[in-house]
Amino acid sequence: MTGPAATVGLPHASPATAARTFFAVLWRDVFVTGRELLPFLAQVVVQPFFMLFIFGKVLTGIGYVQGNFAQILLPGMVALTGFLTGLQNTTMPLILDFSWTREIEDRLLAPMPIPLVALEKVVFGALRGIVAALLIVPIGYLILSGIHWPASAWPGVLGLIVLGSLAGAAIGMTIGTLVQPRRIQIMFAVVLMPLMFTGSTQFPWFGLTNLRWFQVICALNPLTYVSEGMRSLLLAGQIRSIPLWIDIPVIVLALAVFLTIGVKGFLHRALD
Repeated sequence: MTGPAATVGLPHASPATAARTFFAVLWRDVFVTGRELLPFLAQVVVQPFFMLFIFGKVLTGIGYVQGNFAQILLPGMVALTGFLTGLQNTTMPLILDFSWTREIEDRLLAPMPIPLVALEKVVFGALRGIVAALLIVPIGYLILSGIHWPASAWPGVLGLIVLGSLAGAAIGMTIGTLVQPRRIQIMFAVVLMPLMFTGSTQFPWFGLTNLRWFQVICALNPLTYVSEGMRSLLLAGQIRSIPLWIDIPVIVLALAVFLTIGVKGFLHRALD
């Protein structure tokens, strides 16, 4: 990028001005989402709805899975929805901004440092992920039978949804800044499907003891620790789950690593 935007690291903006600008840009994105609420809801709800219906209702109803499978499935689907929505809603706007709409040039001229522009993208993607994940909870209660979430677990559940959505958005920032636009469809096919099915969302991680090689692969996926953390909070004593003292540090580490890589990639693209 050349011209004025190439010169804006905006070190001259005061912290107060940068903070006000950050929240103004974030509010603008939230406002636009409000105007496009129905398409957004359709985008984030349809796939989890059918996965809950088929895996949790149909297969349970015809006896191919045990009756308590719905209790295992719903926490994983909530984790999956927040994580992937955060990822996709960070990656695709970046691809569009850098390649077609060039809207990113206007944002780079705003009175805040370039890393804050990148961080706003991650926070906004995560906010969408949080909303999408919370929407799945009542949908799950309506579709599935035997769902009981203790009220005492809700603060921890909300915290994990926030962390999982941020981690997904950070991975989305990395993908959106490092992958060339012409290869993004291939990247989604290569990345999203493995993320979905190695994140322990449809099964407990400790249930893979007899498939040790697949258990190791799932352990490399940050989504696994969001799913298992949810089960640890909601199904304590019912099934064995990866404990929170492992889940939370792994999610935070993944968030820090991918956010660092993603912001560096964003700086490179912005100043190129």
